Amino acid sequence: MEKIDTGTDHLIFEKSNGVALLTMNRPEARNAMSGEMNQAMQEVLAEVELDKEIRCVVLTGAGKGFCAGGDVKGMASSGDGTVGDNTIDSAIHKQRVHQRATSGKLFKMPKPTIAALPGAAAGAGLSYALACDLRVMSSSAIMTTAFAKVGFSGDYGGSYFMTQLLGSAKARELYYLSDRITAEEALKLGLTNWVCEPEALMEKTMEIANRLASGPSVAYRYMKENLNRAMHGEVDDCLDLEATHHIHCGQTEDHRNATKAFVEKKEPVFKGR
Repeated sequence: MEKIDTGTDHLIFEKSNGVALLTMNRPEARNAMSGEMNQAMQEVLAEVELDKEIRCVVLTGAGKGFCAGGDVKGMASSGDGTVGDNTIDSAIHKQRVHQRATSGKLFKMPKPTIAALPGAAAGAGLSYALACDLRVMSSSAIMTTAFAKVGFSGDYGGSYFMTQLLGSAKARELYYLSDRITAEEALKLGLTNWVCEPEALMEKTMEIANRLASGPSVAYRYMKENLNRAMHGEVDDCLDLEATHHIHCGQTEDHRNATKAFVEKKEPVFKGR
């Protein structure tokens, strides 16, 4: 893995063989967000979205946690977790911009994104995990919305992502009550795609990431847009968009090579064009 400077120790950025690995790195605080981490996350995600060499993004946390969300201890010491030195209007605008550039970017960028959860994903940390296309959980990891326990309504898109994955009634239950969801429960609910033993988490995650990074990136780009738009689009809009993207993919070198390999009973090699 090639390590890229992010300007802070709070976020580690590595890349190899088309996979970008982003590690939230505040293990002593269960990788709770910091100003440094948030700024670096925004900048790195903007970079990896446009980097043609990167074809899959993995987000994980250092140590025993994924991300505990906002730094509640810091909020308690400052007496206000949302405004600080800003006016309420500027604080709202700043958070809107940052949310779109982080969880919004994970959800919308035209590349597969994977969250690997070694431990707890709570609050905005859970929102980050749910913003990704796929999730892999350690059997010892848990999820919790957690917001109600600290008097927050929720941020970073979690209410949207969870409602889409589970439906409104179950999302309301998990937001209102803030119960802990075990890995097995998350798998049954559909909040995670895979559960594995802690020591196998990154091996399993990178196996999936490498499969995606070696796959048809043009097709994945349009597949992801189709799936995202289907979440709130009319059926005719989805049908029309699928037709446009399907015909477009049919003109790519990847498609031509893959159909030839299929006929010849060989494994296709995708080049992203």
